[in-house]
Amino acid sequence: MGPLTNMYVFACVFTFTLWNYIQPTVENEFIANYSSSLLTNVPKNIPVHTHVLDLSHNRISGLSISEFISLSDLQVLNLSYNLISELDFSVFIFNQDLEYLDLSHNNILKVYCQTLAYLRHLDLSFNKFTALPICQEFGNMFHLEYLGLSATMIQRSDFRYIIHLQLHTIFLTLEDFYLYEPQSLTVLNTRSLHIAFAANKNFSFSLLYDGMSTSENLKIVNLRYTLSYKDFPSPSLMLLKKIKTTALMLDTVDLEWAIILQIFLLIWYSPVEHLTVRNLIFRGPLGVLNEYGSLPLLSSVEQLISLGGSMKALTLEHVRNRVYYFNQEILYRLFAELNIASLTIYDAYMPHMLCPNRTSSFQYLNFSHNALTDELFQNCGTLTDLKLLILKRNKFESLSKVSFMTSRMKSLKYLDMSSNLLRHDGADVQCQWSESLTELDLSSNQLTELVFECLPVNIKKLDLQNNQISSVAKGMAELKSLKELNLASNRLADLPGCSSFTSLELLNAEMNLILTPSADFFQSCPRVRELQAGHNPFKCTCELQAFIHLERQSGGRLFGWPSAYECEYPEDLRGTQLKDFHLTELACNTALLLVTALLLTLVLVAVVAFLCVYLDVPWYVRMTWQWTQTKRRAWHNHPEEQETVLQFHAFISYSERDSLWVKNELIPNLEKGEGCVQLCQHERNFIPGKSIVENIIDCIEKSYKSIFVLSPNFVQSEWCHYELYFAHHKLFSENSNSLILILLEPLPAYIIPARYHKLKALMAKRTYLEWPKERSKHALFWANLRAAISIDLPISFEGNEEQSDVTSTSVGVDVA
Repeated sequence: MGPLTNMYVFACVFTFTLWNYIQPTVENEFIANYSSSLLTNVPKNIPVHTHVLDLSHNRISGLSISEFISLSDLQVLNLSYNLISELDFSVFIFNQDLEYLDLSHNNILKVYCQTLAYLRHLDLSFNKFTALPICQEFGNMFHLEYLGLSATMIQRSDFRYIIHLQLHTIFLTLEDFYLYEPQSLTVLNTRSLHIAFAANKNFSFSLLYDGMSTSENLKIVNLRYTLSYKDFPSPSLMLLKKIKTTALMLDTVDLEWAIILQIFLLIWYSPVEHLTVRNLIFRGPLGVLNEYGSLPLLSSVEQLISLGGSMKALTLEHVRNRVYYFNQEILYRLFAELNIASLTIYDAYMPHMLCPNRTSSFQYLNFSHNALTDELFQNCGTLTDLKLLILKRNKFESLSKVSFMTSRMKSLKYLDMSSNLLRHDGADVQCQWSESLTELDLSSNQLTELVFECLPVNIKKLDLQNNQISSVAKGMAELKSLKELNLASNRLADLPGCSSFTSLELLNAEMNLILTPSADFFQSCPRVRELQAGHNPFKCTCELQAFIHLERQSGGRLFGWPSAYECEYPEDLRGTQLKDFHLTELACNTALLLVTALLLTLVLVAVVAFLCVYLDVPWYVRMTWQWTQTKRRAWHNHPEEQETVLQFHAFISYSERDSLWVKNELIPNLEKGEGCVQLCQHERNFIPGKSIVENIIDCIEKSYKSIFVLSPNFVQSEWCHYELYFAHHKLFSENSNSLILILLEPLPAYIIPARYHKLKALMAKRTYLEWPKERSKHALFWANLRAAISIDLPISFEGNEEQSDVTSTSVGVDVA
């Protein structure tokens, strides 16, 4: 299936190249994909402007001109993997722009030809043709570059119509092949020839030889020979004169050793410069071995090829050995003594390779995916021209031994030791690398940070990806020439500095354990032009802010920003890109936070102090304390009398300077006459022995109302302020309407002190009685006042004026 895969890839490349050339304005406007749709006929509703039509992997058995007549813009048509049995090219007569036509993997037996002048790619491979379906009309397809054919027999005359065409590639599928006329292929004029033999039949050596005599690039698939090697025709060295092939690929080869060596001997002395053999199985019976357990033919080949030929590069991939009981050293010696520049032995389970006996011409060696160990090329001084050595996916364990392996390779520049088992324990064993080594790949090994004690001093590019490195200690290595360092997928907790890598230009530290990268990286690494630090478990805290600022200052040197840089911690920020993570300067600067908190505290203290002074808060606190203490003492002394009984209609609060009006006007008019009012006055009702505050509280609580005689003198009296405070406290504590305000004289708001804010609030919200200057209005004033304090006191206290007079005393309460 190798050729089929290549054809399919070619078709895809051609299709997408054409698609890019078309450049549709609407997505998929010119592409119609009906592949794998179980179709039995070409759909009728294909858009008329379709350029690329895919009908592969269906069940279409026939084609008609009516199905394509409307598709005048069609350029690419894929009909592979269908059930078409007959093909008439006149079906496409109206598709003048058709360039790519794939009809491979059908059941076509017969072709009716028609010239398609602009056709470039025609694939009729893997069909049921007996003879090659090359019509005379093919000779008029001067744009044809790729031609895929299939047949069970080939004759020289089959190609007579196309020998004048300059074809790039011819692909022949020869399933059920039984007849080949010698030298039939040599008449072709093609640059590349691909031949696919049947997987279960013997190939034709004459076809192989004629193919080598036909094109520069030759690919043969399925070389199998089940008969004895003695029946295989020995190639004559006289055939070498006609060989044109310089690049030969043999894919899926299953032959006996003797046949392989015969073919190899022919190729060695041919003009072939590049030989690639893939999926090689070599086998052979015990009869091939001589009495010493070696292969005579192999020994002769070893002697011949050491003389040299045209071969420059040999590639063996996916090799399996079915030959047993022979000296493998002869085989290793064969490869070691090859006089070529490039040798690749990939996936061959090869456990060892010998050092060449003389100075080797190898410049490139690739022994990837084998079983090589630390013993390879130890003390080998003949690989002096070797420049590139690839030993990926083997079983090397000691890094120091690898260094000694390279020590005598004077021209070595690149070494790939990735995907091995390399370790370095930092013992006293000194490493000794080739001084010419500039690129080293040690990725996917078991190396720790001690690896920096064993590195080439002149290294420029170093790959340590996917190891167990947790840090890069300063002074551990002086790699002054190092420009590129890959430390991805390790265990780094921070970005390494550049004290030991003064020339570093590129650092890859992706997929490590870096929570908070150092923000001074570019300062310590001034020459770094690109830093790859994405896909780490970043911890989005204040410490990361500096790294985010670093990106803004780096000038685009942070590779993968912003998509590769996301928060991992804390949990609520997981998945947030670093560019969207922000914290204020105040939240992250401890000193600034302390200074700000101190300033706010000082401002708050100053504001509180100012408000305390302006609103007389200490005074209110003191009054509240005295109120609380008084109530507490009263509760302790007389708990059974806690429920207060009203004894007075009203308590009078006034300034001593307004006492004449109170005594001459207020008291006489309220206490005398019908419906007299029982008043509580400090001069006669305060109880001796109690504090003034206690007497005030007691009188207010025993009075139904509190009358405040307001005047400029009142607001100057501190004791009046006390009385107002306690009365106001009662108003809110009992949810009563107990305050009566009498405005004796006009009281402008500006003369009320700031601490009297409650008085200002009361005067703004409550209605007060204003003492009229006109005598004619006095009667109405007293009537309103009596109505405001009208209440029935308990019977035991009504008319008990004598009791009040007995308990009265003169107490000076006005300090104004």
